[in-house]
Amino acid sequence: MKQIQIFASIILAGVVSATAANPSRLNILYFYVDDMGWGSIGPNGQAERKAKGLPYVLTPNLDRLAAAGANFTRSYGCTVCSPARSSQQTGFHQGHTFADRNDPNNAKKAIRSDDVTMGDALSKAGYVTGYWGKWGYGGSKSQPDPVIENVQTLPTSHGYQHVVAELHHVRAHTFFQPTLWTAPAKAGAIGGLELKPNSMARFIGDESYPPAPALQNHPGYPSIAYCDDVYAFAALDFVRAQGRNFNATGQPFFGLLAVQVPHAPFKEIEQLPEWDKAYRELPFFEGLSDQAKQWAAMVTRIDAHFGNILAALEDPDGDGDTSDSVADNTLVIFQSDNGGPEQPSRREFAANGGLRASKGKIEEGGIRVPTIMRWPAMITAASALKAGTSSARVIDVTDLLPTFCELAGVPAPVGIDGVSIAPTLTGEGHQRPREFLIHEAGNGQSIIRGRHKLIRPKRGALQLYDLEVDHSEAKDIAAEHPELVKELETLLLGERVAEPRGFANTYHRWTGNDGAKLSDPDNWSDYEYANAGVAYLTDKGVPRVSWNAVMENTGLKDNVAEADADLEFLGLEIRGNSNLDASQSLTVGRGVKLTGRNEIRLSHNSTLNLNEGVISSLRSVDVGRDCTLQGFGTVAADLLNDGAISTRGKIKVARDYRERPGSTLNLIFAVGKAALEVGGEVHLAGELRVSFLPKSKQTRKRPITILTASKITGVFANARSQVVLKDGARMKISYTETSVTITGL
Repeated sequence: MKQIQIFASIILAGVVSATAANPSRLNILYFYVDDMGWGSIGPNGQAERKAKGLPYVLTPNLDRLAAAGANFTRSYGCTVCSPARSSQQTGFHQGHTFADRNDPNNAKKAIRSDDVTMGDALSKAGYVTGYWGKWGYGGSKSQPDPVIENVQTLPTSHGYQHVVAELHHVRAHTFFQPTLWTAPAKAGAIGGLELKPNSMARFIGDESYPPAPALQNHPGYPSIAYCDDVYAFAALDFVRAQGRNFNATGQPFFGLLAVQVPHAPFKEIEQLPEWDKAYRELPFFEGLSDQAKQWAAMVTRIDAHFGNILAALEDPDGDGDTSDSVADNTLVIFQSDNGGPEQPSRREFAANGGLRASKGKIEEGGIRVPTIMRWPAMITAASALKAGTSSARVIDVTDLLPTFCELAGVPAPVGIDGVSIAPTLTGEGHQRPREFLIHEAGNGQSIIRGRHKLIRPKRGALQLYDLEVDHSEAKDIAAEHPELVKELETLLLGERVAEPRGFANTYHRWTGNDGAKLSDPDNWSDYEYANAGVAYLTDKGVPRVSWNAVMENTGLKDNVAEADADLEFLGLEIRGNSNLDASQSLTVGRGVKLTGRNEIRLSHNSTLNLNEGVISSLRSVDVGRDCTLQGFGTVAADLLNDGAISTRGKIKVARDYRERPGSTLNLIFAVGKAALEVGGEVHLAGELRVSFLPKSKQTRKRPITILTASKITGVFANARSQVVLKDGARMKISYTETSVTITGL
């Protein structure tokens, strides 16, 4: 009978993978650890320490994961536990998420019913979902008798179907909680969760698979289980079962194992039998402090659990035959929530990799985290993101929600701060740029843009560092770049990092009738986030830059709205009736500026009429598949066209313009020129359509410049590089590096 070992002396054999029954769907397995510093893994320093004969932590399975995947050396979490989990789940950074810092009341109020989490998005995409470990929200902190305090913030209220978790982060400050919250639950359980005694026998028992040892019967094993053993074995059973289900049905799974290791307390691991077995023979072990020994044993123990779960991907039914492997179809992510705290292990193992400061601080040691991603079908020795290498691409924990959405083929929530890195992982499509990252801490706030990082401390002057040459933030160069400092500070403050505790984005829906105006507060829903009679956040009135708003036509007839004054949103989606053929249009007239700081999105059957107005975003204006941006004016953003752009004049695009296959650019010549003037780069992939109205003064035989840009790649999809007019005449499309012209044939 096959036995599963939790000790690091039993390590995972080589990777053998085979194509699953349905390779078109992607499984996602996410390992999330607590307080593990950036330098705690092999490729970020531990391998080098071993080679030099210095104390090092044993993580053989993470080392294999990195060798078969990609190590992201500039990956960021948050500074402490609660905001890290809130940002991870919702895709909002600390300036916009409700839990922007640890708060005694976070358990009651952190993730709201309106927030769309990873579990929400992937369960709606057809995934079987699981969450095991530290959730941190929704329950009380009582050790003997915890209760549900806020149903709307529970994992089961946000798409997670299989759960073994701790709901209060303070209650998770022991590894021997007497009970844990679980789902599926008995009928009538509040929030779909019930408490079960924290005993290994309660959670292990997939009868169709060779069982893990009954660890509670191991000589010396505590009667109350070490909680991370329970979490890991529950995740293991899930991966075994869902791997077999994936092979049989093609239904994908998403599992998030959010362990408490290696968060304090450390000494509790000594209650486990053979707790230091992996290190006893290593010459440096006896010279370590007690805390460093305990920390290392905790990390190595969870690494062994990771190895068991990865082995289940290779052989879901446990019969020794890996022809049923689902590893190729599974994206595996390993990540920490924040940097390592100030403690002996940080010094004796260089657990933060030489970065400045530690957990809870705005410096790199507090926010930069280890991150590894493996996907055998996509990350290979020959792919753009090469297996076994490190990437310096800047990524953030908020990026994972939109990444998962894109990989699952569903839209990401509107207006979030995260940016999908799916194109980086797949090597296909366009990777949107990561303009900047935002973080808050007890000692200040920061913005990272490219190589530069600006720190706005609670006390003292602004600081600027060049992380490309100074990753330890040893040299403040603010005095040398005053204009850059001012620019970055303006961006930072615009992301609401200086707002008081309890501030967050709010959600609003359009209630106006046909012809209604955006500036009228009566045309928008109010917002209130409340629990048990306590209102934590309310917002109403005229739209503002913290609003995530949806303008949706829910009626039977087409609806037109007017942007009658300069207005700002965090995110704005315009959407027609998805069940009926009723469109939603928005008109932006002369002299009016409409801003969606993170995004303006045109979704199902919607139109944005740009009548000499301005639409603006720090990121993008997205035109969906069956949507249209028409008129003439200015787009002060990236313009992404998956639908139709139609103009009778000139549309000026301040930054980049990109087309997806199937889109159209429709130029209508009436009086004057119809053209697209792009300040940045252009990528063409759609169809060009041209028409001349009777009053047009254009001479078709002369070259007409229809598009200019700093750089043009791709070509229109038109056959023979020709445009066919309504009267049957043809015009030839000609390209240079910076312009496109049409000429009559």
